[in-house]
Formats: sequence, structure tokens, C-alpha cells
Amino acid sequence: MILMLDDIQSDAEERMEKSLEALDHNFNKIRTGRAHPSLLDSIRIEYYGADTPLIQLANINVEDARTLTVVAFDKSTTPDIEKAIMRSDLGLNPSSAGDVIRIPMPMLTEETRRGYIKQARSEAESARVSVRNARRDAMAMLKELEKEKEISEDEQRRGEEQIQKLTDGFVAKIEKKLSEKESDLMEI
Repeated sequence: MILMLDDIQSDAEERMEKSLEALDHNFNKIRTGRAHPSLLDSIRIEYYGADTPLIQLANINVEDARTLTVVAFDKSTTPDIEKAIMRSDLGLNPSSAGDVIRIPMPMLTEETRRGYIKQARSEAESARVSVRNARRDAMAMLKELEKEKEISEDEQRRGEEQIQKLTDGFVAKIEKKLSEKESDLMEI
């Protein structure tokens, strides 16, 4: 009985953890005013017939607070990398000087900041929904076990309390990440 309860709880925790990881990934795509290599994580380049992530084709470094530099391992891919960065929906305008591609981060206007904050809140809400879905599924499994008389009502209640505590903890983590991202975006 205890093993089943632990399995349900660890499964729910694993799903909630994945929601948090997805939130981090989505927050990295939302640009702040500062240069950060993870900003280019979503960029892929056609390389010998395969769609390849930029990180596998080049070194990405922060030159200063507002500029990224990209140096391709294979110099012949530099123009392709530059085009891919321009085509991305990040609103970046790279310029290459020989083998080095410099990407200046444009200043964020108040309007774009508000748009990014709205996007961040939407991502956080999606993560909260995902965490709640994991809780709902775990609660349903506990109810099913109790209905099948595999666990007692007390064990079901205890399991539900543990799942709720887990959910509250993950929702708090999401809120913390959201407030950090918002303050990051409002920084000038």
C-alpha cells in the first residue's frame, strides 16, 4: 500500500518538476535588456542536411552587458548562422566582422517590456495549470485505490494532503520565478 502511495507521489512530483523545467526554458526565450547566451537556444541551422542547434555549431559568449558574440567552429557556416539569427523571432540584428558575429541587444521600450511581462505571466499560468493537472491525476489515482479498497480512507486523505503540499510548493516556486523574471524585465 505504502509503495503505491509513494509511486503516485513521486510520479506527481516528477511531472511537476518537468513543468518547472519547461517554465525555465520558456523564460529563457523571453528577452531581457541584458545579453545572455541562452537567448539563442532556440536557433537552429541547416548543417549538412540536419537541423542543428546553434550551440553545437558555434561558441556563444557575452562580450559586454548588451552584446553577444558568436564564433562558428566551421567558418563556412558563419553566413548561415547570421541569417538564422535574423530570421528568428527574437528581433535581433546581427552583424559579422570576419569570423565573429556580434549581436547587440536592442533597448527595450516600455511597451515591449509590458508585452514580455504579459508573455511571462502567460508562461507561468501554463506551468501552474500543468502542476494542477498533475495534482488532479494523482488525486484521482488515490480515489481509485480507495474505491478498490486497496487503501483506507485515512491513507487516501494523508496521500491527498501530501500531494497538496507538493502542489503548493511547486506553485510557490513558479511564483518566485515569475517575480524574478518580471523584475529582470523591468530593470533598465
